[in-house]
Amino acid sequence: MALVNPHGKQKKLMPLLLTGEELKEEKQKAKTLTQVRVTSRESGDLIMMGIGGFTPLKGFMGYDDWKGVCDEYKMADGTFWPIPVTVSTSEGQANSIKKNQEIALVDEESGELMATMKVKDKYKIDKAHECKQVFKTTEMEHPGVVKVMNQEEINLSGTVKVLGEGMFPKQFAGVYMRPAETRKLFEEKGWSTVACLQLRNPMHRSHEFLAKIAIETCDGVLIHQLLGKLKEGDIPADVRVKAINKLTELYFVKDTSIQAGYPLDMRYAGPREALLHALFRQNYGCSHQIIGRDHAGVGEYYGPFDAQKIFDEIPEGALETKPLKIDWTFYCMKCDGMASMRTCPHGKEDRLLLSGTKLRKMLSENLDVPDHFSRPEVLEILREYYAGLTEKVEIKVHKYSEGA
Repeated sequence: MALVNPHGKQKKLMPLLLTGEELKEEKQKAKTLTQVRVTSRESGDLIMMGIGGFTPLKGFMGYDDWKGVCDEYKMADGTFWPIPVTVSTSEGQANSIKKNQEIALVDEESGELMATMKVKDKYKIDKAHECKQVFKTTEMEHPGVVKVMNQEEINLSGTVKVLGEGMFPKQFAGVYMRPAETRKLFEEKGWSTVACLQLRNPMHRSHEFLAKIAIETCDGVLIHQLLGKLKEGDIPADVRVKAINKLTELYFVKDTSIQAGYPLDMRYAGPREALLHALFRQNYGCSHQIIGRDHAGVGEYYGPFDAQKIFDEIPEGALETKPLKIDWTFYCMKCDGMASMRTCPHGKEDRLLLSGTKLRKMLSENLDVPDHFSRPEVLEILREYYAGLTEKVEIKVHKYSEGA
């Protein structure tokens, strides 16, 4: 059996990252163009377009794409897409940019030239409408809402030529992977069914349990963690990489899992982000996306299993990558092991509910972590990280503590 096809009508990866002489010439040209500064979220989206993770996108979305994605989960050409991928600039700068003009997109933090773009259109959006559709809220306590509401006033659309991948290839060498690379790895291992475990937290026992369920039912699991920006209080990617490596080394059968990373910022869009995760994991070659409790959620903005339900609401055939839906998981004292609501008959008093948020709170406050919450070797790495922090961040535990 073959791997799933990349997303889109062409059914092939469409990376926009230039190489060789073409890259050199475009970089020289970019230095002469009007520069538009882009946020880390926009840079991450560019890199995903560059490496083919956002196949079949050719650039940033226009107004019709934006509206279609917000309201109907599809772009103007009918391509299924769950979250707008846009870039913005100030009204003053937009007024100085003409249609069909080429501009350079520059990362606002590093100053790196990320891409050139041929501007097709300029348009305003109703930011509150995007937030209501994508995040189900306009509250500024939601970190995804903050990013949209703080965007500049004018969106630019157009095709892009991507010039670089930021700091990801060097800083996360061996973990940061492009879709062509994961697909090659899967093929070399003879895998055709691959489940993806989305991570923005170090793996606790529930994550480990989810991954092992996937290994039982598929050829292997891709432990795929976000390497871009998180919200305050989340554990940075380099610490997670170290912790996950230790866990898989000690507690997984060799050659049943691959750890990799991708260059996006977290949007915290819950159900919509679960669909985006499945979409770009299809490009990475994954046949299944593990969807557990509160996938890509934050606070109490989404129900614990809304990210599972949304896969039943999208058109048949919208995605080749299917959800691997798994119920609430926990450690049961009476079962004497990991279990789920579907497999454990015992009551709440016998269950240790696990979440990344709870674990971060206990570690940040130097509290004892209950047995069976996380592997001791992982806890050792995390305690070392928290001990080195000079400023403590208050971590709130909500009714539905965050999952992946």
